[in-house]
Amino acid sequence: MSNIDIASLALGWITTYGAPIVGGMLYFGALGIPLPATLIVIASGAFIRQNLLDLYLTPFFGYFATIFGDASLYGIGYFASSSIESRFGQTAAWKSARQLFDQRGGIAIFLTRWLLTAIAFPVTLIAGSSRYGFKKFFSYVMLGELTWVVLYGGLGYAFGSQWELISDFISDFSGFILGGVALGVGIYILLKSGKKKEAPAQ
Repeated sequence: MSNIDIASLALGWITTYGAPIVGGMLYFGALGIPLPATLIVIASGAFIRQNLLDLYLTPFFGYFATIFGDASLYGIGYFASSSIESRFGQTAAWKSARQLFDQRGGIAIFLTRWLLTAIAFPVTLIAGSSRYGFKKFFSYVMLGELTWVVLYGGLGYAFGSQWELISDFISDFSGFILGGVALGVGIYILLKSGKKKEAPAQ
């Protein structure tokens, strides 16, 4: 099934079943299931404006389902660290997430909730597997997911029937930002390895 088919199916479910299905999909999206989570949030904001979804229940279900999804994924990383590292440790997304997390753990958690969402999955697993403090993790998650829901849901609400245009823009912009982060990490690794090679033998 293509991404377009998945998105169409998700939007159909939202308009049919309302706020609870928004929460359900965002919960599973936080666990790494390939669902268009940001698109769902933007569309939900637009549907609220069109009176297709409830103004209060939709953000409530969406927000709390997402943070509990993040907490669940953290737990998976915590209790299955060795197997997760062996499975994902060599992927490009994991390496980028690891570098960002090692340098700025809290900021990495916060930013990947709403801006660098493409590496939210590995960052959350890394936080769990590295035994990063759960209270700190959950605090950054709550703040980041609140930013995500309010910002993107608000954009969907503001643009109303034109929400698909802003969704496409955000998708392209997020890809650009993630590409910049990956490039920065690559340059950093090259420079660091170069310094090691130049270091005089003891």
